[in-house]
Amino acid sequence: MGELGLKCVLRWIRGWGWGIVLLAAASQGWASEVHSSPLSHDSLVREAYEHFYNLDYPGAVERFERFHAAHPGDPLPTAFLLEAVVFQELYRQDLLDTTFYANDGFLTGRHATEEDPRTRDRIFALADEAIREADWRIGRNPNDIDALYARGWARSLKCTYLAMVERGFGAGFRLAMKAKDDDVHVLQLDPDYVDAKLVVGVYEYVVGALPWPFKVLIGFAGITGSKSRGLEMLNDDANRGVMTNVEAHTVIALFLRREARYTEAIQVVRGLKGQYPHDYLFCLEEANLRKDAGEGMVAVTAYRELIAHSARPGYFAEARLELAYFGLGDAQRGQRHYDEAARAYEQAALSKNVGPELKIRSLLAAGECHDMNGERQLAVSDYQMAIDAGPNTSRADTARKHLHNPYRGT
Repeated sequence: MGELGLKCVLRWIRGWGWGIVLLAAASQGWASEVHSSPLSHDSLVREAYEHFYNLDYPGAVERFERFHAAHPGDPLPTAFLLEAVVFQELYRQDLLDTTFYANDGFLTGRHATEEDPRTRDRIFALADEAIREADWRIGRNPNDIDALYARGWARSLKCTYLAMVERGFGAGFRLAMKAKDDDVHVLQLDPDYVDAKLVVGVYEYVVGALPWPFKVLIGFAGITGSKSRGLEMLNDDANRGVMTNVEAHTVIALFLRREARYTEAIQVVRGLKGQYPHDYLFCLEEANLRKDAGEGMVAVTAYRELIAHSARPGYFAEARLELAYFGLGDAQRGQRHYDEAARAYEQAALSKNVGPELKIRSLLAAGECHDMNGERQLAVSDYQMAIDAGPNTSRADTARKHLHNPYRGT
């Protein structure tokens, strides 16, 4: 939203993990055997996902490209590569920061994105390729589970890009429905193909959570979902999934955050950090959750530690420092340290590769902090820069209002 999303071999099931999973399966009455495509166990796929989950997207893309080339005509390797390319682009645009998706504002507001036409064309081409390859196999065997799963995954990834970058919610939801239908079919054919529960679970939760006016707006007023059923499916995938258990954990943390269940969300994220301590986003998310949970100074310390770790060569594959500075500004603002908060927000806005939406959010927030601190001239300067950076956005509209009437808090 995201951070809005969404695999490999039992990555987290190592050592004691095997005993934990088997005990959980016995206590829940689950079958001990979980099914997935044999390709998910390939050593090159495992290696690629290790890079992917440490946010080394170039390393992941390069390995998936090799795997894709070695399996012409197979939709799943195409979908693997598609996932890496999509998330590399979302990270570049600062669209994997969950603060953007923790409420419904991202659905209705006008936001700035910086779409790269070449990357967009590659994403659409890979999605179409995977769907075409899957269609060919399904045409010869309507019950080809791996092809159905790959088609659903490719459709869900294209949907993610359409919704988060192009803001094409209508087209995105139509694709989401098709992806959900593919994975429902997979689960009907094989209930132990647990990875398919990711897309179905996300669909159930999101549709169940969507505000009714928004459903009307995009033409989905009659579509229903269930948040509880969605979380149940996601938890099963998180516990037993072969290719998507990390994605399931990540989505669960986001949904728990939306519901203000911060303690539970922190536990989930700490588990992810334990698996991937050099994943910048997992480290960032714990700080975000501490902030939202009201642990203001604990969050401030966490953001500062994250920034310090980012200065260590090789600690993170790629650290988007603007995300940490923005979170630090939020945490300091919550403690009414307006001067320090304004500086952190401005540091985020001035970061070298900051995405356009985060830049505007940061400048608007910095201006508000300056106003709260009685620094009207500095506030006006930040508001004007926010307007210049995205004149047609919802936050620019807010900045224009603040130019006429100083911000006094809400």
